[in-house]
This record gives sequence, C-alpha cells and structure tokens, in this order.
Amino acid sequence: MNYLTLDIGGSSIKYALLNETGEFIEKGSTIAPHQSIEQFVEVIGELYDKYAEQIVGMAISMPGAIDPQKGFAYTGGAYKYIKDMEIVKILQERCPLPITIGNDAKCAANAEVGFGCLKDVDDAAVIILGTGIGGCIVRDGKVHIGKHFSSGEFSWMRTNGEDGNNPECVWAATNGIPGLLKAVQESVGTKEQYNGKEIFEMANSGDKKVLAGLDKFCNRLAVQIYNLQALFDPEKIAIGGGISAQPLLLELVEKHIEEMYQTGLKANSPIARPVVVPCQYRNDANLLGAFYQHLHTCKKN
Repeated sequence: MNYLTLDIGGSSIKYALLNETGEFIEKGSTIAPHQSIEQFVEVIGELYDKYAEQIVGMAISMPGAIDPQKGFAYTGGAYKYIKDMEIVKILQERCPLPITIGNDAKCAANAEVGFGCLKDVDDAAVIILGTGIGGCIVRDGKVHIGKHFSSGEFSWMRTNGEDGNNPECVWAATNGIPGLLKAVQESVGTKEQYNGKEIFEMANSGDKKVLAGLDKFCNRLAVQIYNLQALFDPEKIAIGGGISAQPLLLELVEKHIEEMYQTGLKANSPIARPVVVPCQYRNDANLLGAFYQHLHTCKKN
C-alpha cells in the first residue's frame, strides 16, 4: 500500500509517494495554485491522477487554522481564497479516496513524534524557526491542536507590553529569520541583506560583530525556551527550521540557558533545565508528518 503526501507551501507544492512504513519512493514538486479553489483542486487532482492506481490514501500538510478531524480549513495561510471550507470533502469530489489535512507546523512536529527525536517522548514542545515561528505542544505523545486550532502559534506570543500595533512586540519579530538579520545588522552597523546561511558562515569564520548579533538572537531564543519549560514542563524542546542544522545555534542557546541556571535560577527556580534537541527532519518533515497523521486519523475513524 502506498500513499500520496503533499506539502502545500507558499511558492510550491511538494509531493511524495510513500509506502506503508513511511519510506520515500518518489518525490517531486509543482507550482502553487494561488488563483482560486478550483485551481487548487485541479492541481491536486492532477497529482492524484498520476498516482491513482498506486495509492490508498492522500495526506496533506498545509498552512492555516486546520481541524484535522473534520477536514475543515478555517484559514489557508497564503491561500487567501481558503476560508471556512470543508477542504477534504471538496477534494474528495475530485479524488475519491481517504484524504486528511493538517497544519504544516503540526505536521512537522508529527514527523518527530512518529519517526524522529520525539519518538517515545510523552511531553514536548517543537519550535520551527522560519520567517515566523511555528511549532506545537506534544501532550501524552500526541500533537496538541487546541480549542481554536491555534496551539503552537508561537509567532504571536508577546515579548513585551508595548504598543500592540508595533510588529516588534511579538516573538516572530525577535526569533524569526528577519529577527536574526536585524540583530546582525544592528551589531555590524549595516543595512546589508544576509540570509541565514551567510550569517552562520561569517559567524563560524570568526566575524566578531556577526557573532555578537547571533549571540543576542540566541539569548532571546533561550529566554523563550525557558518560558516554555516553565509553562508546560516538557521532557524535550525540539528546534527545527533550516538554521537548526547549524551546530553553533544550539551551542549558543545552551550557553545562555546554562547562564540562567548559574544565576538566581539555580537556587530559587523549581523549573527543570530545558533539554533542547535539534529536529531530525527538515525538508521532508511536513510530508512525513502528514503521512503519520493520516495513518492515525484513519485508524481512529
């Protein structure tokens, strides 16, 4: 038995054919359909047509507020035409087989729960560092959705009590990739644009000003990791996203966590020291996590 899994991103739809154990058989991508729900359905329908004779189910990771049990999308992220839609029912009119949908960040977490660094872990938090900050809470070995399907929307956590109209007041501003760029620009004294890879290359080569900006970024991240530990008391906190592959990131985060516990926290705080680990899956996380969710949703139903 094989499954078609889709990762619906902002600029493309990645897809893969997986067998029943989660092994990748084939991968590909196609252009994202941003014009209409009809175009959305047809693009996915064409992928279904390609693999229809080989698959018994379709698993979809997508942005937005998603109810995976009902197959309902309250929002669709960059897909503005997706609002309050029974996406699974709409797709099944074109693709007659079991279909499941899930929020992309929660699918990434499911990959770790099912196959990666959080396998056999009861309670955990996942932080996905990207343009914003995605993530989720894992409770009793399951990704927690929340009453309003917004559990783990860490981007929107407030970091100060200043003017709420100021976009700098939320966590995405300080620890999303734009926040990393801003911290480095301020430290270097430039408006030069760098990507994450370039920043880490400069820091690893010994550029002290870049390293100082990166260190400030990691200090802010460590503070929020501590807050998540205080809030939920997880066994592990996993960090994902492209820059999580950089050993220097976790090294600096660990340094700042250690500094916290060498100050007053060491004697007075009942909060356990956070156990921070890198996510095992990155580029394929959403595909694999959507597959894991599909198996468990279909089994439950």
